[in-house]
Amino acid sequence: MNNQHGFIRNLNFKLQHCVFLFLFLFAFAKGNSQMVEPVKWTSKIEYKSGNSFLLTFEATIEKDWHVYSQFTPDGGPLPLEITFKNQKDNYLVSGKAKESKTRTAYNDIFEVNETFFENKAKIEQLITISNPNVKNIQVEFDYQVCKEVCINSNKKFNLAIPASFKMVASAPSSTDVKGAEAVAEIPVVENTIVTDVSVEPQDSVVNEGAVAADNADGVTADVAAPSPKSTRSLWTIFFIAFLSGFAALLTPCVFPMIPMTVSFFTKQSKNRAAGLRNAILYGISIIVIYVLLGWLVTAVFGAGALNALSTNVYFNVFFFILLVVFASSFLGAFEIMLPNSWANKVDQQADRGGIIGILFMALALAIVSFSCTGPIVGTLLVEAASTGGIAPVVGMFGFSLALALPFMLFAMFPGWLNSLPKSGGWLNTVKVVLGFLELALAFKFLSNADLVLQLHFLEREVFIAIWIAIFGTLAFYLFGKITLPHDSPLTHISVGRLSLGLIVLTFTIYMIPGLWGAPLKIISAFPPSLEYSESPYGVGKSATNGVVTNEALPKGAKIGPHGIMVFEDYENGMAYAKSVNKPVMLDFTGYACVNCRKMENNVWSDMKVLPILKNDLVLISLYVDDKRDLPKEEQFISPSTDELIETTGDKWTDFMISKYKTNTQPLYILTDLEGNSLNTEKPTISYVGIEEYYNWLQAGIAKFK
Repeated sequence: MNNQHGFIRNLNFKLQHCVFLFLFLFAFAKGNSQMVEPVKWTSKIEYKSGNSFLLTFEATIEKDWHVYSQFTPDGGPLPLEITFKNQKDNYLVSGKAKESKTRTAYNDIFEVNETFFENKAKIEQLITISNPNVKNIQVEFDYQVCKEVCINSNKKFNLAIPASFKMVASAPSSTDVKGAEAVAEIPVVENTIVTDVSVEPQDSVVNEGAVAADNADGVTADVAAPSPKSTRSLWTIFFIAFLSGFAALLTPCVFPMIPMTVSFFTKQSKNRAAGLRNAILYGISIIVIYVLLGWLVTAVFGAGALNALSTNVYFNVFFFILLVVFASSFLGAFEIMLPNSWANKVDQQADRGGIIGILFMALALAIVSFSCTGPIVGTLLVEAASTGGIAPVVGMFGFSLALALPFMLFAMFPGWLNSLPKSGGWLNTVKVVLGFLELALAFKFLSNADLVLQLHFLEREVFIAIWIAIFGTLAFYLFGKITLPHDSPLTHISVGRLSLGLIVLTFTIYMIPGLWGAPLKIISAFPPSLEYSESPYGVGKSATNGVVTNEALPKGAKIGPHGIMVFEDYENGMAYAKSVNKPVMLDFTGYACVNCRKMENNVWSDMKVLPILKNDLVLISLYVDDKRDLPKEEQFISPSTDELIETTGDKWTDFMISKYKTNTQPLYILTDLEGNSLNTEKPTISYVGIEEYYNWLQAGIAKFK
């Protein structure tokens, strides 16, 4: 790319402007790959008091890219790692660095909630100087930034301590340190080649996914959208909360109150318009009460702290116990009640009339119905904590909207009350079903704690067995074979109950093959991953994914995704390729690369692509985030970046940058036995759909033959 730019700069300026513009655009259109740096960092050091300084690092992140937080959970994309290189005996670091606002969204590939920055990031760290001779603070950031592709980046900062600083034995006054308010700006030293990615070539590596997404031939269906969106998670929370509010309506604590409350407004009001107005105010009051509850939870804990709690081992265990208690209440073991004095005091206020009286009537509903709505509201708030941000507010809005709508609608159309089913034993059935669902969800939180601690107590098979037991018991209950304390005697079961029982039984049977390694895609977000199990490759199967073979694997080879033989060392892979005379596909990937997994799951598994990867080439996967240290004698200074290459991941990253002039993953290159690219028109390919990937493979292999 630099040669192209140099060529353009040296053009004869006597050419017509339009010709110059044409050649300029042509130069960009021909590029196949480029170095990408979508994050620009600045840093500063600011004196605070005593011997303390505040280090501030700010990042500008290009649109649609995101950088993962240091608090994103393990098991997913790589979190931000901050290393203080010259800390020993020079200064003390006060706790974990503070972060600016982040977003959290569920990642269905790694099955974790990932936390990340968008557009901007700010990191603050307080330090205390302990060595009066220290002149600077050396900080290193290792982080992952993703869009259609992912980049593992490293940034080094060298922040100079102001020369006017003198160590003090105690906190100084404002005159003890000259220039105490001064801020030392440190220029950012870029370690990689940076181009203006706002003017990317259409067929560049970075835009491969975007081109595929814009393709009108339907390729977009092959690969899911790459980046998680918080808004999508909030909509999910809203709809789940709305359905939960509707479920709460069908419980013994709430449903009987609908006709009673609506009749009160229609009969006690002077005219129909007044009754309608009061009922609408009543519904709005219900929404206000629950939204305030969501806002209070967010305000007390903080928008970001909720997610931190949801990924904490102790809180996951606490949530597990809490949901088991809620489930036991719904199943009839006991009732969770608020003090009667609360309800009495609220009832007295409700008699005042007017808007204040209506508000207290709504509060009375919330208190009286707490034994049914409390567990549902508590579960929603727990789930919303996994999303963070304003999710508790959104969740409570969805829940209260479903709860309030019937009161308003039946007040508008009182004739509809005659169509309401009569209260009866079916209301308790709804409550019991919710209890079973609460119990099943509880084990998700216990599983989270087990995964974080890597105890392997609740591996995939055990989790699925527990769910089979829970939903199997629920099916027996719905068929009337099991009764619980508050159930009415059954002479027969209704068609609706029978239908629900059949659905639950079908779901239970569906889960059974999961004990033997079936993926169970319908519930993939709940049980531990296939790798976290007693039999990672399925019962009775080995690392060859069940392929029976007596042939020993070549040196350095292993069985990878979909039974493909893969090498993770370049030299071993190339040696084997020469011995079998097959082309090589280099796969620059990462353990924490989301879109690498999407390509493997959605594209490599295709029936046209998979046989090629298994039979027609040698696959070498090079992990750029492999943190294993290289032996000292193999470490070196990169000629491309002037960086010390210390780890295996550094080695493959440097190889990718120096040979292919890009730093993005996933990245695929087909080469001959000498390491030369076979696809001359498009040497590299990245995040694309099945058809484009298949055609690219076919073209390269044909060139080799």
